[in-house]
Amino acid sequence: MPVNVAVVGATGAVGELIRKVLVERNFPVGSIKFLASEKSAGKPVEFAGKQHIVQPLSAEAFAGVQIVLSSTPGSVSKQWSPVAAQAGAIVVDNSSAWRMDPDCPLVVPEVNAHELHNIKKGIVANPNCVAIPLCVALKPLHDLARVKRVVVATYQSSSGKGATGLNDFHAQIGPWAAGAPVPPPTAHKAQLVGNVITLDWTLDGNGFTEEENKVVNETKKIMGDASIGVCPTCVRVPVKVAHSEAVTVEFHSPLSVADAKSALARAPGIVFMDETKDGKFPQPIHAEGSDHTFVGRVRQDPSTPNGLCLWVVADNLRKGAASNAVQCAEELVKRGIVK
Repeated sequence: MPVNVAVVGATGAVGELIRKVLVERNFPVGSIKFLASEKSAGKPVEFAGKQHIVQPLSAEAFAGVQIVLSSTPGSVSKQWSPVAAQAGAIVVDNSSAWRMDPDCPLVVPEVNAHELHNIKKGIVANPNCVAIPLCVALKPLHDLARVKRVVVATYQSSSGKGATGLNDFHAQIGPWAAGAPVPPPTAHKAQLVGNVITLDWTLDGNGFTEEENKVVNETKKIMGDASIGVCPTCVRVPVKVAHSEAVTVEFHSPLSVADAKSALARAPGIVFMDETKDGKFPQPIHAEGSDHTFVGRVRQDPSTPNGLCLWVVADNLRKGAASNAVQCAEELVKRGIVK
């Protein structure tokens, strides 16, 4: 069924990738509009081999639109996503503005697509780029033994800061490799190349960063279990694209390594790599450009009988943002929610 689509924030990094993913995944686009701020309105963008002109955001621009894929700052989303929903569209929103709203489902299709049947405000929230692959990896294990507690340390790429983060990366790597003075950062909180940064996000009052608190709260909501304990440490590393996560999981029931590997290998959206069989293990270079979550290094936690350790990698721009949003749109069509 052809679907009338609008992409909001069409000229941004995620908006640009959404255009690419829609084509790659053969989303059934009927008509399509590209919307952005007044500053970006009038710019040409390419979609499916054709040029389109970006239109300014307005209430009238959402007339006849069935699905909106929005990637804007939270303040813009708070203003315009309700306008689009009021016009009759379902909005899949990439900002953090609606994620913890109890009337907006927070959806990872491989985990909780059923929540798309409970859209009270016309807005579906797209989760954080760490929480998405974490929950994809946890879901098949949770179904077997129920997750009790998760400790996760992240290795997050420079592109999580957007184009300005990558500008830092590229500006620093040459001088650093040559042993010359490295230019000061403009996006990251400290030098990135040859370094790791534990405070590349705003520090909240509880001693955790804004990013870490997102992982705590969003993981509980996506998994549908507020009793799950989540303890994250988020770290920026000198990698261009793809976030990695070292995950330790404690379960309510025993779960063997063999059963966990079998479940992960069968799970949708996961590429399981078993280093004990072929020596291969998930790396950012595997995940970059992919919509899958790569999982490996599954082993028994020696500190608790009901614990496992694993390694998770996913493209933060695709599965962590654009592709997950498009997958939500696909589910809206598949389930007959968009008509």
